[in-house]
Amino acid sequence: MTVTAAVLIATGCGSNTAGPKAFGGNTAKAGGAPGEVSALLAGIPQHGRALGDPRAPVVVQFFGDLQCPLCRKFALGSLDTLINSYVRGGKLKIEYRSLETATHNPQTFETQQVAALAAGRQNRMWNFIELFYRQQREEDSGYVTERFLQGLAQQVGGLNLTAWTAARDDPALVNTLVADGQGASDADIRSTPSFRFGETRPTPYLAAIKKLLSG
Repeated sequence: MTVTAAVLIATGCGSNTAGPKAFGGNTAKAGGAPGEVSALLAGIPQHGRALGDPRAPVVVQFFGDLQCPLCRKFALGSLDTLINSYVRGGKLKIEYRSLETATHNPQTFETQQVAALAAGRQNRMWNFIELFYRQQREEDSGYVTERFLQGLAQQVGGLNLTAWTAARDDPALVNTLVADGQGASDADIRSTPSFRFGETRPTPYLAAIKKLLSG
């Protein structure tokens, strides 16, 4: 689908924004989140980094950084509403795009985003993303360690950990991050969460989706 229009939400997630300290220590803890995420996504098609029916009349590209606290706020608020109200019914497809904003160490950004993309190889990327946002801590505080990422992966139902680990070494996933960054630059998108959307046919509910994206 060709994206024909853009909504740029400049929420300013970056170096001076402190995220919530969801858990102490350095291990991702369940805290009820796996069950919440499973219920939210149950029965919704996933393909790579896309969530929703491939034939949905509206597609939204969601540019995010997994350490961005404003992305977390969006994920736990408007995004859940979009999924329940529009994605589940086949009206909307959401595609995740990575954009480095809150994560100030490029290697850490690459590692965490590639871990999510690797889950997408098994059509579990959105489970990983939703768990990350629910268990997010203070941005750029060093909490994203291998132990943290492994802890998240272990909470993703149906994820083959051996295959996930192997996929993380695929350089094609790093190339995807580079392409995402270039796409954001070309669209003059500089902050997260930001969004681009397109339509394949007129839809009476598009205004409601735009309002949720702007909220």
